[in-house]
Amino acid sequence: MQLTVRDVAGLLNVSEKTVYRWIDDRKLPGYRMSGQYRFNRAELLEWATANRINVSPRIFEEPVSGYAPLPELSDALAIGGIFYRLTGKNKPTVLRNIVEVLRLPDKVDREFLLQVLLAREALESTAIGDGIAIPHVRNPIVLHVPQPSVTLCFLEAPVDFGALDGRPVHALFTLISPTVKAHLHLLSRLAYALRDADFKSLIVRQANRDEILDAAKRISGSLRAAAAGSGKEAMP
Repeated sequence: MQLTVRDVAGLLNVSEKTVYRWIDDRKLPGYRMSGQYRFNRAELLEWATANRINVSPRIFEEPVSGYAPLPELSDALAIGGIFYRLTGKNKPTVLRNIVEVLRLPDKVDREFLLQVLLAREALESTAIGDGIAIPHVRNPIVLHVPQPSVTLCFLEAPVDFGALDGRPVHALFTLISPTVKAHLHLLSRLAYALRDADFKSLIVRQANRDEILDAAKRISGSLRAAAAGSGKEAMP
């Protein structure tokens, strides 16, 4: 559903006059349709995050759509791809190079996405320890994309990301989703996979694509089996 100026004003807790001013002054992403502005919920969320503007919890109340089954980690990883020997001597250059390899539609503004990622890192590192990071913004990365994806990038040389364990990062997972629900689902699946000793070992030693994808398929299969056995979706 496309949002109106009134909708946006309510979600950002400002006046409609302020919304119009932000369109001109702060590049609030909107589209003119039949003389009126319309806004994409995902783009609005990312813009608000990048500009450190508080949003109403209602922005996460997404309408039910036809996009049904929630994605499996193995499928999302196959879509996003696995890349090796990415260069970069510091966090900004690494993130820029990751954004460049992401498999995104042409209409996605990669420079804007990069700035959102950098803004998030400025608040708190996304490194989770053991040389692994999950670059994302304070709110989930949701873009106008046809399907969720997880992109795994291995660096040519480890880079300091300010991890709590002090270890430089060599592997980064980037999640892109069309909905908040899909993002949170994938994030939970990734967290579960990284608790699997075999899968994590493959990431640490930068195993080949087939080994990593096979391990992801094994984990996805075990979760589906657990869900079937319990009669409901398995939660890691």
